[in-house]
Amino acid sequence: MTFSRADRTDKSRAALRVPAVRWLLLSGVSESLASRGLAVIIGFQLYQVTRSPLALGWLGLVEAVPALGLALLGGHFADRRDRKRIVLVTRMVMLLAALAMSFFSTGEVVSLSALYALVFVSGLARGFGEPAASAFEMQVVPRAVYVNAASWLGSASLGAAMLGPAVGGFAFDLLRAHGAYLLIAALHLLALAAVWRVPVAGTPQPVLEGDGLEGEQESIWDSIRAGLTFVRRDPVLLGSMALDLFAVLFGGAIALLPIFADDILKVGASGLGFLVAAPSVGALAVTLWATRYPPTRNAGRTLLISVAGFGVSIIVFALSHTLWLSLLALAFSGGFDGVSMVIRRSILRLRTPAHLRGRVASVSLLFIGSSNEIGAFESGFAASLLGTVRSVWLGGLVTLAVVGVSAWRVPELRGLSLEELSLEKSDLDEPEENTEPGLGKSELVKP
Repeated sequence: MTFSRADRTDKSRAALRVPAVRWLLLSGVSESLASRGLAVIIGFQLYQVTRSPLALGWLGLVEAVPALGLALLGGHFADRRDRKRIVLVTRMVMLLAALAMSFFSTGEVVSLSALYALVFVSGLARGFGEPAASAFEMQVVPRAVYVNAASWLGSASLGAAMLGPAVGGFAFDLLRAHGAYLLIAALHLLALAAVWRVPVAGTPQPVLEGDGLEGEQESIWDSIRAGLTFVRRDPVLLGSMALDLFAVLFGGAIALLPIFADDILKVGASGLGFLVAAPSVGALAVTLWATRYPPTRNAGRTLLISVAGFGVSIIVFALSHTLWLSLLALAFSGGFDGVSMVIRRSILRLRTPAHLRGRVASVSLLFIGSSNEIGAFESGFAASLLGTVRSVWLGGLVTLAVVGVSAWRVPELRGLSLEELSLEKSDLDEPEENTEPGLGKSELVKP
């Protein structure tokens, strides 16, 4: 069947007709601006004070330990408490942490212990907030527009992520750390207000006890184990999460960008902002393209090719000594990662039943957090042993090896198509009424 340009345009905007998606877009933009800007500000501040790549690695680990340690517990509560309230409370904590960072950066002597402590507190908030935020998104977005919504939400978040590092870099140069942290706090406040406005009336609510199955009671451990078991038994879910984990764990270079900016390319904080933003430029381009041409057919094969392209781009970046080539390589890495992000996000939403959304999201957070924050520590540690450039291009080679192993070991992923899943139980207009506590009609069928 052939669609006209008008048909494609109408389909590409399907998710935007849902009020909840529009408020989630604003929240995602504000939160991405804040988080990406904060990463540049605190990373550059710490490197200026310590001149140590390992200090940057510790920065990621200090946030990862509480975030990952509490993720499974956060998923349990996300399936049993008001998800919106959890998101609001945890984002308030992020707001207060940014204000405290500003306070501890006012004097001539920066309190590194205070900054690390506040990063740790932010990690605690992430551990509870991110599973709830992911499950809340799945709760208020109709199933039939999941893929389209994933493209729009990803595009908005990436667009902000593209601007966030540059905003953070310029804010640091113009306002110094104290003023820059105040700007981050203001962005957290806007994200908080947007979540407050997301309508929840008429959507399936999380269960308060058990899983809504005839009043069955579960311990916290049994509840957590149910989410882990579901992911373990689904080779597509597990394979896509593991692919992202090991590819980014060894192939990521974001944590080392302050070193590239200051010591190799010599472009300063403003240049660092552009370097950090470059992957988001490429990712934004492909996710906007995906709103019109969603990567649903041959999604598994496309995912594997995209992760391989990410690894090649990282190798090129590591070997570059000019700003323009470094920016181009990072932009391509972001483009490939943007394709894989849309596919992985859609897999998570389309293959997870309503009553397990928080717990499966928490497992996903474990994989993503391990690849990002623990990957940052791995990058810093490897750079201290092997040298910055060598550690990055070797990591790119490991990413290519991971793709090969994944293609061989998970044949279900190679043949995955999302077209059938996205058409199942269409509820384009609005979510259906509950048939059980915590379950909508469209979520009763498990993959």
